Amino acid sequence: MAKAFHELTEREILALAIALEEEDGRIYGDFAERLRGDYPATATALTAMQAEESTHRHQLIEAYRARFGEHIPLMRRQDVKGFVDRKPLWMARVLTVAQVRREAEMMEFETRRFYEAVAERTTDAGIRQLLGDLAQAERRHSELAEHFEKEQTTSGARAEEEATQRRMFVLQVVQPGLAGLMDGSVSTLAPLFAAAFATRNSWDAFLVGMAASVGAGISMGFAEALSDDGALSGRGHPWLRGAVCGLMTTLGGIGHTLPFLIANFGMATGVAAAVVLVELIVISWIRHHYMDTPFLAAAFQVILGGLLVFLAGILIGSA
Repeated sequence: MAKAFHELTEREILALAIALEEEDGRIYGDFAERLRGDYPATATALTAMQAEESTHRHQLIEAYRARFGEHIPLMRRQDVKGFVDRKPLWMARVLTVAQVRREAEMMEFETRRFYEAVAERTTDAGIRQLLGDLAQAERRHSELAEHFEKEQTTSGARAEEEATQRRMFVLQVVQPGLAGLMDGSVSTLAPLFAAAFATRNSWDAFLVGMAASVGAGISMGFAEALSDDGALSGRGHPWLRGAVCGLMTTLGGIGHTLPFLIANFGMATGVAAAVVLVELIVISWIRHHYMDTPFLAAAFQVILGGLLVFLAGILIGSA
């Protein structure tokens, strides 16, 4: 059962402080190891923070040994009420620099507040001074992080890391999403408009479009998830990519299916055709913005392909 903070003895306070420093140091080490390949500057800063946490732990152990002997009781953050539960961010398949920096700031703030609170409760002058010094050190960590941010910006390291972050975002989110959006927007045109012109009934066309969109989303989602586990390509968790691809495929097909909820067939067809044009322009812009494809070239490729599928659906449905 977790103990309240005010119930802790000085011995338990020091044991808990030792455990906190060890945990924080190991988290910083895990973060640094995960980011070292793509973000070396941030990894270097995290390694320095890990080393400082190790120094703090040794100082606390020396203070504990001098006061209470060799045995250090097992005290963990979850054994004391008031600590915020930490989700194991360092175990996440996809880990961004922004997430790490935000987590580090929260860790330093929480540890500093702990040292400031326990320093007021202890009666030993030496331990009080040590805890006060550690609180100041944790405050300097936050200042160091801000200073490091400025150094990274000035040196260009931050720009390099942001460029890497953008490449990873493109690989893990934009590419599967764009593939799904293109497939959903283009491949569903033929069955949707074939059904529309064959039946001249908005509701029938709507049902065919929904079936084609959902079916294509499921198919594309599984195909993307099973195509690459991301271990070598760096494209991220396969099921995340699959979910993005599947959802965007379904969205791409539903966009021009929804207008067929309009009972008037002629009006529904006109609105759907306008939606198709907007979808193709959006796809062209995404390819231009994220894939560095010239906009006119992207628009020509996407719109030409979409137009051919659109016409095929109309011709087949009108036959």
